[in-house]
Amino acid sequence: MRVIAGSHRGRRLNAPQGNSLRPTSDKVREALFSILGPRVSGSRFLDLYAGTGAVGIEALSRGALVVTFVESDPKAMQAMHHNLTTCGLLEQAELRRESTDMFLRQRRWQHAPYEIVFADPPYADPEAVELVLTGWTIGLLAPDAVMVIEQDARAELPVTTNDARFTRRYRYGDTALFLYGAAPRGLPS
Repeated sequence: MRVIAGSHRGRRLNAPQGNSLRPTSDKVREALFSILGPRVSGSRFLDLYAGTGAVGIEALSRGALVVTFVESDPKAMQAMHHNLTTCGLLEQAELRRESTDMFLRQRRWQHAPYEIVFADPPYADPEAVELVLTGWTIGLLAPDAVMVIEQDARAELPVTTNDARFTRRYRYGDTALFLYGAAPRGLPS
């Protein structure tokens, strides 16, 4: 696993041993940042279910102002801290060792509102996906924010919620990226 582009291009990233994590592949990360394009530069970026931090580190390498990483696994958090330190990006990062559910319920967000949210919840866990989509209802996101959710390509995600509207699905082999934006006000969900 490596940083694909930006100021830290080519930098290798560590991951803990074992099968407990499913890191976002280089191919999918490259596609993700192609989708996001220039909106990454200068953004406040939220990486939910961050794992080793590869997606958030890529965002920082491409000019994100700050990234908040949320991860509950201690070994993943240790690898993430190491990766951020090695890249010299620790000062632009906020590391939150807690579940996504706990993070969202606290409503104490140092860097909110976020312009970009990336979430890689456990595959085949519709409750985790629904939890992530509540971001708009609790004031976590900027009005023009985008959210990208990584899931198994066979997954069916909601088209709308009260505040989020599905925009597009991108498929890369067994993985899909689901892009959401804010639902227009005054429209039924």
